Parts: sequence; C-alpha cells; structure tokens
Amino acid sequence: MLTARNVTKKYAAFTVVNDVSLSVAKGEIVSIVGPSGAGKSTLLHLLGGLDKPDSGSVLIDNTDILLLPPKKQARFRNAHIGFVFQFHHLLPEFSAIENVCVPLWIKGEGKKEAIEKAKEMLGVVGLAGRTEHKPSELSGGEQQRVAIARALVTRPSVIMADEPTGNLDSENAHLVHKLFLQLRDQFGQTFIMITHNDALAQMTDRILTMQDGKIVSSKDKVKAAHI
Repeated sequence: MLTARNVTKKYAAFTVVNDVSLSVAKGEIVSIVGPSGAGKSTLLHLLGGLDKPDSGSVLIDNTDILLLPPKKQARFRNAHIGFVFQFHHLLPEFSAIENVCVPLWIKGEGKKEAIEKAKEMLGVVGLAGRTEHKPSELSGGEQQRVAIARALVTRPSVIMADEPTGNLDSENAHLVHKLFLQLRDQFGQTFIMITHNDALAQMTDRILTMQDGKIVSSKDKVKAAHI
C-alpha cells in the first residue's frame, strides 16, 4: 500500500534521513522507534507528503506523491492520508463534531453529509455523547480521540501518527492503543506511527528501529531481522 525507495533528506551538511526504503501493507500497523534525533519525525513527514526529500520516491496506492503538483498533492493528502500528532491541534472554537468535519469540508462535501460521517466516526471512537462539546470541555484522552476521528473521517489509505500517546496518562494511552487495534480490525486501517511507548510498539505488527537517519532493524511478531 505504501512504498518508499531510497528516501534522503539533508539540512545543510547534516543528513537527517539517509537512503531509507520500506514497504507497508494494507491493514498493517508499523511503529518506528529510536532515540531522539534519529530522524523518525522527519521520515514520517516525508512519507506523508508534509515535507519533500532531496531524493527518493514515496508511493501510496501506486501514486508517487512527490511527483504531484502542490495543489494535487494537497488534495491527495486530504483524501488518502490522515495525521495524528502528540498535540491534538483541535480548533478551540469548534465543537468535536465540527473539528471532525474539517477534512470533509476541505474536500468539498456538503454540510449535512459531513456531519453524518463525523457523527458516525465519533461513535466509532467512543464519543457519541460528546459531539457538541468544545475541546476545553473534553479530557486529554477525549481530545486525542476527536483528533483520531478527524484523521479517520475521510477513510484514508494510511494514518501517520507522531507520538499519539505522548501527551496522555497511562490509562488513556492504553485506550488509544486498543482503539488503533480496533480500527485496524474494523476498517483494515493502516497505521505508521512514531512512539517512545514500548507497550504501544509491542502491540504493533512490526517495529522499525531508526538510528542516525537509517532503519537499522525490523522486528515483527514472528521473527526479528536486521536490514
């Protein structure tokens, strides 16, 4: 579903992502771990089209997103890629359901249809009774679930998550872990996530370890292999 080939990104003389290649299958949950400064967030931004590499290619659903003109790339990203960050980035003046509607409105969907889809997705993440609440009226865990619903509402090919539980307590982090697995089972949803949470990483199908801009090991539930 996603294939990256020889992706490299430099800032001045410093190589942040160094000739990285990887493939992710539909319905797979992949975690990326490693020390701070290893290049994890930069790689995720490159895979999601938020940044452009100096060389290499990124294909999602057989489309090389790096070859698309900026407007087409933005439309592709809106339709095919969902993002969840450590900080939820919800609009404070919008209700939960309005926040979830935003990607659909950007896509051009009508208000009624968008609200129905947002309501359904908030139900999926366990917030059916909180649709009209603003972010300030929600707990940290609830705010992150709104952000997850927003990422899911366009039914994207892949969700890119950067430290999705990094700002949550252990109880809410566990709930998010279980939610990701539920979404994979329910929708066949693909996830690529960065985490420093070992419990979350161990629940994923595959753990990629980065160091000095490279993927130095790949471990799945069945076997470990160095690449």
